[in-house]
Amino acid sequence: MTDMSTRVLLLPGIGDSGPAHWQSLWEAAQPDFVRVRQQDWEAPVCEAWCANLEAAATAAGEDAVLVAHSLGCLLVAHWAAVTARRVKGALIVAPPDPAGPIFPAAAVGFAPVPLRALPFPSVVVASTDDPYASIAFAGDCARAWGSRLVSVGDRGHINTASALGAWPEGLALLRELGVEAV
Repeated sequence: MTDMSTRVLLLPGIGDSGPAHWQSLWEAAQPDFVRVRQQDWEAPVCEAWCANLEAAATAAGEDAVLVAHSLGCLLVAHWAAVTARRVKGALIVAPPDPAGPIFPAAAVGFAPVPLRALPFPSVVVASTDDPYASIAFAGDCARAWGSRLVSVGDRGHINTASALGAWPEGLALLRELGVEAV
């Protein structure tokens, strides 16, 4: 169970997170874990996604923790660059490189990635064989954002295909940000 004052906002990437994705498993197991819904999961527009995150963060309050995957990671950086809202922290998992060869063309407004310190504690989690971004890209983001970088080795895009299940290692990282999850 999370601390009663902590709301965890789940920020999936393009296409949303399917039922076997660790974000969905966390959401099903934890009543205080809430997915930030987007109007268009297949053709995301950064400005619209930021507006939805702003509304969710306003409703959740300053004790909220963000848990982003893939395009949701870039959302966190863009939102943090324009909001006056603060959150308790962010777990940023598998940030994709907008300059990479397989970055989705349907995603609009996510480049360039804001490369300034986030105004809250954060952990960037990256894989050494992520097809969407190199570990070097993730390291550059972590340094610019003032985040701690955690490499999980060869885990692909740290998604359903990575066969993580409920990803207990991710929950341990979330606890470091002050969320007591089961």
